[in-house]
Amino acid sequence: MPRINQNFARPLLLVNIAQLLTLRSGQSGPRRGSQLQELGLIENGAVLCAGGKIISVGNSRQALRDPWIRSNRKRMVEIDCSGKVVLPGFVDAHTHPAFMRPRLIDFEKRIVGATYEEIAVSGGGIRSSVDAVRRAKRRELADKVLRGLRELARHGMTTIEAKSGYGLSLDAELKSLEAIRSAASRWSGTVVPTLLGAHVVPREHQDRPKAYVQLICEQMIPTAAKRKLARFVDVFCDRGAFDEEDSLKILQAARNYGFGLRVHISQMTHTSLARLLALCPTSLDHLDHANDEDISLLASSETIATLVPGANYFLGLPDYPPARKLIDAGAAVALATDYNPGSSPVASMSFVLSLACTQMRMTPAEVIAAATINGGHSLGLASRKGSIEPGKDADLAVFDLADYREIAYWVGKNSCSAVIAGGELVTYPNCTAN
Repeated sequence: MPRINQNFARPLLLVNIAQLLTLRSGQSGPRRGSQLQELGLIENGAVLCAGGKIISVGNSRQALRDPWIRSNRKRMVEIDCSGKVVLPGFVDAHTHPAFMRPRLIDFEKRIVGATYEEIAVSGGGIRSSVDAVRRAKRRELADKVLRGLRELARHGMTTIEAKSGYGLSLDAELKSLEAIRSAASRWSGTVVPTLLGAHVVPREHQDRPKAYVQLICEQMIPTAAKRKLARFVDVFCDRGAFDEEDSLKILQAARNYGFGLRVHISQMTHTSLARLLALCPTSLDHLDHANDEDISLLASSETIATLVPGANYFLGLPDYPPARKLIDAGAAVALATDYNPGSSPVASMSFVLSLACTQMRMTPAEVIAAATINGGHSLGLASRKGSIEPGKDADLAVFDLADYREIAYWVGKNSCSAVIAGGELVTYPNCTAN
């Protein structure tokens, strides 16, 4: 048995797990096609965690006979998971938590028939979140981000990509990234920060959008790189946001500074993926209007298709991303909440998995893999996240359910009773409906 780092909290031993989904496999890349069905399920499973890492994984009977565990059992925190499902903590690879208030006026307008784009033109949408973020003190914004991280964690998330994007000025975007960093330092999970200065063009640059693109490329990206505030740069490439040429310019600038690349693409209208894929982005997100040529290109690339059906649901859109076509073609698919105040105020990955099953015809096994190991690949963290294997980070989610298929089956119910993030146990004894 490996030596335990005594500086960490007491070892954790999860035993009697009805269904342990390890997501282990022999492959090194993201799951594709039929591989998405492979959950590495162990009945009556056990997991030992220590020093913030997973130490061993297997059957409870074998674990409890292990000489090291038997001799050290009294100093462990032992968790009886009888009748429960344990899986890797969800990897939520697309969120926007750096905002101050919900967009309730937009919500009401949409109910009476206004479209997302009509709301944006009238002064709502992304730009309506900007003023509050610009006015907020960094600590206030950090506290709001932290509340979002904790809410996501209650639903089983242990790794979260967190975007800026509601500041839309050099100072406000940097403040947002600093707030994300501050919140991350007070949360036991893992946060991956992303600069989304290219969310939309702010009001003060409406008549000179090229000047804002220049600001992003020549000031925002270099400063974020110098201060090491982000791991990725994201661009919203769509009608009403940034066109393909400006998006490519921003992404190339980001690449020059060593950032990973992510793109909101083809949510409202179609944009060909060929030129974007030539830059080797880690993830292309939304993809509601991806066509057969795009899907073929994605399938032959290393880029992950990160789908966010919560946005389609909340915006009342009739069509969802073509998950079935993407999977059947061999593209690597991840799922995320797109947690944000305007188009997807969704903190529940279980609800996203349900949408993916009912609206995108993904199977219960496929959605689990898409929200764990493929989410890890979407963030470049699959060597540490997304599966339960010795040596990986001790990130797990415990669900008070007997069968993993129930996670997507019970609509609007949060059955997550505990998460372990970086070896730290947080329990949620009162699971309630969303």
